[in-house]
Amino acid sequence: MGVIAILNGRLASPGENAAQGGVLIRDERIAATGAFDIPTGAERIDARGALIAPAIVDLGAFAVDPAACRAGGIAHVALMPGGSSALDEPGLIQRAAAMGTASITVHPVAAATRGSAGSEISEMGLMRLAGARAVSTGRQWIADSGVMHRALAYAGGHGLTLIAHAEDGGLTASAAATAGETATRLGLPSAPATAEAIAIARDLMLAADAGAAIHFRQVTTAAGFDLIRAAKRRGQPVSCGITPAHLFLSDIALSDFRTFAHLSPPLRSEADRQAALAAVADGTIDVIASGHDPRGPEDKRLPFADSAPGMAGAETLLALALGLVRDEIVTPAGLFALLAANPARILGIDAGTLAIDAPADIILVDEGAPWKIDTDKMVAAAGNTPFDGLPVQGRLRHMIRGGQPLD
Repeated sequence: MGVIAILNGRLASPGENAAQGGVLIRDERIAATGAFDIPTGAERIDARGALIAPAIVDLGAFAVDPAACRAGGIAHVALMPGGSSALDEPGLIQRAAAMGTASITVHPVAAATRGSAGSEISEMGLMRLAGARAVSTGRQWIADSGVMHRALAYAGGHGLTLIAHAEDGGLTASAAATAGETATRLGLPSAPATAEAIAIARDLMLAADAGAAIHFRQVTTAAGFDLIRAAKRRGQPVSCGITPAHLFLSDIALSDFRTFAHLSPPLRSEADRQAALAAVADGTIDVIASGHDPRGPEDKRLPFADSAPGMAGAETLLALALGLVRDEIVTPAGLFALLAANPARILGIDAGTLAIDAPADIILVDEGAPWKIDTDKMVAAAGNTPFDGLPVQGRLRHMIRGGQPLD
């Protein structure tokens, strides 16, 4: 393999201070960062002041969408069960892993129960051997505490993190919104925001008893964040994620009955949104993910309560997340810890950093490039984004996978 020198950029390396300079790639891996001697014959890429960062590791997509991931700087996708595949058998795990392309690697997340039905524990050991990087409850909460306890114990025994959906299904079964003024005014079936905290509290106790690591795919309420903070203070192996939708939108976005804003969990109050931003700032939130779940017209062109929840998030993840840097909530290095290093750690994969000898999966980002999110121009399988029409800044300029430039 050849040698590539990326020059004249700004490094956003998780866990390190920002630095001017570049990255030297040799034999598909990072050989040096910052200032270095350029080997004779090296291919040179002039970053021209762009941000040089590890490619994104997206923890929690429900579909493999190569074009959308490529546009958003995503090189690794953790595919969740219950979307494009049940992921509850070893053969399905192998098939999902084989869906990778030159630009993305697919890391299947096995269903914790067969069919994600919440009753019969799946063959986690066999699926781990087939390539599963974690196990998950999928789109649902496991209502039976005995089943959830066994799932956590089995996952922990196989060295896998359990990724949980945190909503008490008894409260949210028919809900399409969070209970409050907006849901009442619109006449939408709703559930109290405490459904999240109830689920988190139970699952934290079960995980502690089982000695298992647990990751809550999305935490979106102030009460939920308080529970996560307390568990971390106790030293419990817990982490949590969120999507840009719950960081930048509140339930006011439902006001025109736009089904693109029908999400799971539903959008919360403005107070909870502010609590989410604070949780990013203080490190309570470990991961920002796309929640990528493209839905076609047959799922979204329906009355709000009858439409399917979900959004196309891969293509817009990078640009929206960069807003946290401009608002000085996180540093560039801190942002890519949330987008790359932390999700890679949870999945146990070698990715997400600019450390010496790390795989050379690198993106160059023009932070100031302006554009407008337009559902009609998205390359995703479907354009169901609640951010349609929003002006944003930040574009992928260049991507390198395994030491090879993709364009």
